[in-house]
Amino acid sequence: MKERKSLRPEGTLQVRSSSARMDPTLNREIQTKIGQQLRAVYDDIVDQGVPDRFAELLRNLDMQAGRTKVTDKDSGE
Repeated sequence: MKERKSLRPEGTLQVRSSSARMDPTLNREIQTKIGQQLRAVYDDIVDQGVPDRFAELLRNLDMQAGRTKVTDKDSGE
């Protein structure tokens, strides 16, 4: 029987057999830590804002979507 080693959140090493069911959930502490790390990585990107070109494209798409909705209402859909 093959054995696997996994690092538990408490920092202790546990040996499990491959037939043992692995718990795929993360405890609240690990979820919080992952969230903090992701925010640290992406805060700079969020602070940069949306580039002007993307904002223009989004405005154009919104205008086109607005025209399509008006056309759909006019056609009785």
